[in-house]
Amino acid sequence: MKIIFGLGNPGKEYAKTRHNAGAMVVERIAEINGKRFRSSFLLSSLMCEVKFGPETALLVKPVTYMNNSGTAVKKVLGKYKIKLNDVLVVYDDVALPLGVLRFRLNGSAGGQKGMASVIETVGTNEISRLRVGIDKPAGISDLADYVLADFNRNEIETVDKAIVQAATLCDSWVQSGSDYVIKNYGNLVKGGE
Repeated sequence: MKIIFGLGNPGKEYAKTRHNAGAMVVERIAEINGKRFRSSFLLSSLMCEVKFGPETALLVKPVTYMNNSGTAVKKVLGKYKIKLNDVLVVYDDVALPLGVLRFRLNGSAGGQKGMASVIETVGTNEISRLRVGIDKPAGISDLADYVLADFNRNEIETVDKAIVQAATLCDSWVQSGSDYVIKNYGNLVKGGE
């Protein structure tokens, strides 16, 4: 089994915000597969299992706030005893243009506090991640207000396309692995940068 964590903030008020792009990806995968998330209080997560061909993946949305995502990741990994090379973390990134995807096998959090929490909690940066670009327009003075705002009308089509592409990439990652993703999604992602 593999695990895909979609980072975001819990609650309806954050559901469509830029900071929830990672959660939106796992939600789309669940929707495509007709699955519903169930709550696990002990694991601080909403979860569901999805079949990708012959493979199974656990989709996880931490219900901790973004900055404490590592807490839920640690609990889930502790219960399921999954190796880190079978884990993918999906999250938003202001350093990437809107809708651009980047896949990496390791590296720093790049200032994204949810991923920083995951790296700190698991004790290594050797964890695969898929970043979904949410852009940071010039002149934005308060980054927190920006990432916690909903996508605007002009952004929605681009974001929807990126989420569909990210869901497809996740399917390939589950069935064929990281090397396959890096080799076959060159137009969408870059590995190891």
